[in-house]
Amino acid sequence: MGPFAVTQLLTLISLTVALDNGLLKIPPMGWMAWERFRCDVDCQDDPENCISEGLFRDMADRLAEDGWRELGYEYIIIDDCWMSRLRDEQEKLQPEPSRFPGGIAKLARYIHDRGLKLGIYADMGTHTCMGFPGTTLDKIEIDAQTFASWGVDYLKFDGCYSNPVEQMQGYPLMSKALNATGRPIVYSCSWPAYLGGLPPNVNYSLLGDICHLWRNYYDIQDSWDSVQGIIEWFSDNQDDLQPAAGPGRWNDPDMLIIGNFGLSVDQARSQMALWAIMAAPLIMSNDLRNLANSARAILQNKMIIAINQDPMGIQGRRLLQEKSQIEVYWRPLSHSASALVFLSRRTDMPYLYHTSLAKLNYDAGSYEAYEVFTSSTVTGLNATTVFTVSINPSGVVMWYLIPQQKPRQSDTLYDQHKKASQFMFHKAKPGHSTL
Repeated sequence: MGPFAVTQLLTLISLTVALDNGLLKIPPMGWMAWERFRCDVDCQDDPENCISEGLFRDMADRLAEDGWRELGYEYIIIDDCWMSRLRDEQEKLQPEPSRFPGGIAKLARYIHDRGLKLGIYADMGTHTCMGFPGTTLDKIEIDAQTFASWGVDYLKFDGCYSNPVEQMQGYPLMSKALNATGRPIVYSCSWPAYLGGLPPNVNYSLLGDICHLWRNYYDIQDSWDSVQGIIEWFSDNQDDLQPAAGPGRWNDPDMLIIGNFGLSVDQARSQMALWAIMAAPLIMSNDLRNLANSARAILQNKMIIAINQDPMGIQGRRLLQEKSQIEVYWRPLSHSASALVFLSRRTDMPYLYHTSLAKLNYDAGSYEAYEVFTSSTVTGLNATTVFTVSINPSGVVMWYLIPQQKPRQSDTLYDQHKKASQFMFHKAKPGHSTL
């Protein structure tokens, strides 16, 4: 980068109002269309699954009526392919009228009336990834104003058909433009994914000032290979990525594909567990109208959600990779609690893994462990106690741990756990911390 480009970037940064607007103090939760429904625009032959206002109304109904909203799933996010191929006479983006006849503002009201929030998609290149009108540098301000006028609460800003210089200008400019609207709008940036996801190409300090969350890596696909690849990349690069995350600034490993076609029940549990450890956004992309009970149980697991939404907002880390193909992940939580995940990369049979908390760098003392998926409790666990967990192939065992303090006579270990877990699941209202 030449001196002029550096000066230009510094000028842009100085003009950018930091997005410390109280949003996303905990990772966002909701539903997004892309992975499950892609760019299906054939509403004649596939009316129930095409990208249309009907699809987003259906998903809003499900979030509102099936217990999702109360657990924190609040965003309904439109991805690519919602637009008309042409801007209107005022150069504003407009929805495809045959698929969104009521317009986006009316859809936003429908979603808001159900206690939910609306997200939308744009791309800072000449075109979106699927060839719809892009938001070039000269259109950033008008598009931000348009989204705000419609009542949009969340913008995913992609980077197809743009170059690094345009991205260097456009992503900060959109941050400034969104702030200028006066409407609180979550800003999701795809910028790092177009620069390889890592320093020195990616400046995570800058990103944390202008974006609430950002995509670091490739799109998720409906397969265990894809999920494993994402987990591996984030873990291999955790020294660069983990410090970048925190309240109001989150790494985004992409959507939850639980309930689709590519994951077994064990693999679905693994994705949910690792996304909780990574303090990742919990944005589902599935068909909530036709969801298996096993998938629903995983996605609505209150303890995993509480771990993910922990108000300290510290992203977890991979602690160990064993020769046995067992990996151990850890995340510190509020009130001296923590979460552990034992992940099996094996493909043969359940594996008995032997370890102790001391080997996992826990301080001396006694602990209580709550097994997240079975709801069983292990009490009287000393840091030096060797214990055994049985982990299914491509599956996990996930523990929520609290140090065992000297209880009052009236306090059983269960009482202590209940108090801690009740605090964890006291979810903050959007834009506020539970502390």
